[in-house]
Amino acid sequence: MLDAPHSAMRRQLSSGRANGRCPVRSNEVGSREAASKEATSLRSFGWLVLVLSASACAHAAPPARPAAVTEVGVLQLQSESVLLTSELPGRISAYESSEVRPQVSGVIQARLFTEGQMVKKGQTLYQIDPRLYRATLTQARANLHSALAANAAAQVKAQRYAPLAEEHAVSELDYAEAKAAASQASAGVEQARAALETATINLRFTEVPAPIDGRIGRSLVTTGALVTAGQPTALTTIQRLDPIFVDLQQSSAELLALRRSLSHEGSAPASADVRLQLPDGSEYGHVGQLQFAEAVVEPSTGSVTLRARFENPDGVLLPGMYARATVGQATARDAILVPPAGVSRDPKGGATALVVGAEEKVEQRTLETDRLIADRWLIRKGLNAGDRLIVEGTDKVKPGQVVRAVPAAAQPNQVPTNQSASAAEHSTGM
Repeated sequence: MLDAPHSAMRRQLSSGRANGRCPVRSNEVGSREAASKEATSLRSFGWLVLVLSASACAHAAPPARPAAVTEVGVLQLQSESVLLTSELPGRISAYESSEVRPQVSGVIQARLFTEGQMVKKGQTLYQIDPRLYRATLTQARANLHSALAANAAAQVKAQRYAPLAEEHAVSELDYAEAKAAASQASAGVEQARAALETATINLRFTEVPAPIDGRIGRSLVTTGALVTAGQPTALTTIQRLDPIFVDLQQSSAELLALRRSLSHEGSAPASADVRLQLPDGSEYGHVGQLQFAEAVVEPSTGSVTLRARFENPDGVLLPGMYARATVGQATARDAILVPPAGVSRDPKGGATALVVGAEEKVEQRTLETDRLIADRWLIRKGLNAGDRLIVEGTDKVKPGQVVRAVPAAAQPNQVPTNQSASAAEHSTGM
């Protein structure tokens, strides 16, 4: 850019000489013109620099804003007392069961009951031919009369010989024989009475009675069948169904765990209430009571038998029926229950949870879970009352991150139970 003004000046000097002008004056004029042009160029360059700077500032990125704090929904955990239950399989058995067998031999003359109906204790069920036993009774009664007469004669003879023996009117041997005959006659009377009683009982046994109250089953013999005393085959079976028993099976491992739980201060024995679920899935309308637990373990199954008693006024429960029972076995005090949304699983299957700790930072806890109670996890270790458990937005945060905790939509007392959850699903499906 400096060469162009010098060339212009040389051209002006040469032109001045040719025209007879003063070269010095021409040089001054040219210098002023060159300085003016240089100033103009500098001002243009300055404006260009300002324009480029402004354009660069216009296209520059805005200053970075501080990152927004993630919002999470939390539940304030509270301790409560909960009933620890066990769901056990079981079989229903009769409260009382009696197999009816004849106590005398004979031919069945009649069946005096309707199969499947309720019978009362002492009600006659079968009639065995009584003629032979009636004749035996008559004979026993006659034998008793004969024994009484013989006894009377023997007693009179012994009494008459007593004073004669004192006067030596009869020999001592005759007197001793008279007394022995009197004693023998007395014993004969007792034997005759016993035979009469036996005959009476046998005649009564020809009417086969019901030994207990209950529902009678089908008859295994018909009219005209010959039955014998003490036969192995029962005539029929009677079962008392109200009340009724349910025999439950609990593994010895579960029983040991329950006893360990009761040994801790945080657990206490529960009431012996038992609730029953029928084979069709419905709930039985009556609550039963646990009666006892056997003191031995079945070697083949490794389980212990528990027996519960239920009222059965409508005869819904029948012997041999399969059922599942929910047994309240202990009460956990100061228990922590959390919804499943607040519990996660690590790659090894361990339970973890996220809580909002000090300075509003997320903390990860390792949990020890026990069981589900009304759709909530019972926590043994890892969480305490007062902890703020994250149940909403767990996938948006990580341990150590600062968050803003707000109450979750579902509070602990709003967690649905099994029944309400099922009802909600049913209504949604409709």
